[in-house]
Amino acid sequence: MPKNDDPFAPALDTAHAWLATVAYRLNTEDRRFAHRVLRAWLHTVRDRIGVVTSAHFTAQLPELLRGVYYESWRPGRVPVGHDPAAFTDQFAEAAGVTRDEVPALVDAVTGALTELCSPGQLGHVFAVLPIRLQQLVSGAGIDTMPAEVGPAPKERTAGLERRLRSLGDAVAILARGLEEHPVGDSDALSGAAAAQQAHRILMAEGLTSSAG
Repeated sequence: MPKNDDPFAPALDTAHAWLATVAYRLNTEDRRFAHRVLRAWLHTVRDRIGVVTSAHFTAQLPELLRGVYYESWRPGRVPVGHDPAAFTDQFAEAAGVTRDEVPALVDAVTGALTELCSPGQLGHVFAVLPIRLQQLVSGAGIDTMPAEVGPAPKERTAGLERRLRSLGDAVAILARGLEEHPVGDSDALSGAAAAQQAHRILMAEGLTSSAG
């Protein structure tokens, strides 16, 4: 089929262009490696942000990379814990690299996506993360992060913004569940699932207890 007649050709070309930018930032000509590292970045970050933030971010991605992002995604189980060590372990395993290599690789992909996405888009994604994880996603290693002796004003603001976003995610999920199955609907399974997902989001930010 001639390329001009292939409806998937534009999407493929755009995905290749984005992958080329990532490979350039990684200083490699190995496209398979670049794809593996990009996929690790997408999945590891994805698992630590809420459903609404994911929707806003993926609107920026090419169609094929959007598919990569949502591959094996379980929205009912996000966000997971925000421990930087767990982030590093997950990324290293997914990318097939050592833990020591993670900060530089994360920084390279972050730089590529900052260049490719709309200005400020990644800032909105990272705003829902605690400060130490923001530093890691920006390429700062765990060992180079300052000890947390108390939140500075900017950190308190970032924490408040993160909690507000998480609360917004939880409300949006609950609202969607109620729209699909209003009170009195005989099938309340979706509503219950929405409530459980919202509860997990609030628990991740310490906004409710496990018994709440």
